[in-house]
Amino acid sequence: MTLREAWMESPVGALRLLSDGEALVGVTMEDRAGEPRLDPPGGRGDPLLERVRCELAEWFAGERTTFSLPLRPRGTPFQLEVWRALCEIPFGETRTYGEIAARLGRPSASRAVGAANGRNPIGIVVPCHRVIGADGTLTGYAGGMERKRWLLAHERAVRRGPGTER
Repeated sequence: MTLREAWMESPVGALRLLSDGEALVGVTMEDRAGEPRLDPPGGRGDPLLERVRCELAEWFAGERTTFSLPLRPRGTPFQLEVWRALCEIPFGETRTYGEIAARLGRPSASRAVGAANGRNPIGIVVPCHRVIGADGTLTGYAGGMERKRWLLAHERAVRRGPGTER
């Protein structure tokens, strides 16, 4: 299978977008801020990747709270189950690893949920940033804790409405 790649700048840095031509398979955050990126030939003009860019831009602008993109993450059956559960967390809300484990009928699997959460290949769109520790604190995030704080603050501000501070 040939993957198509595109890049976009966002308030949390450069995002690498990957599709298989039919569905989104990856959104990752890159740490090399300010470095210009040119889309490889396979990403230019790709209708799906353009749609991904558009929906993410609307999300960052506070104009969208859900995504309507076809997704095809690759993972184990358990990881796929966790990632589906992440998509059910409402915009601007959080859940704990334990709450997700209980929802999946595996109340003692909070560590396994955490491991699956950390392997999410489609950041932001599959909102792994909405998962927090049992005590309400922010816990690890593959994109970095500053980005997780920003994403959660962004969602809270959008939910409160125009004119609220992040």
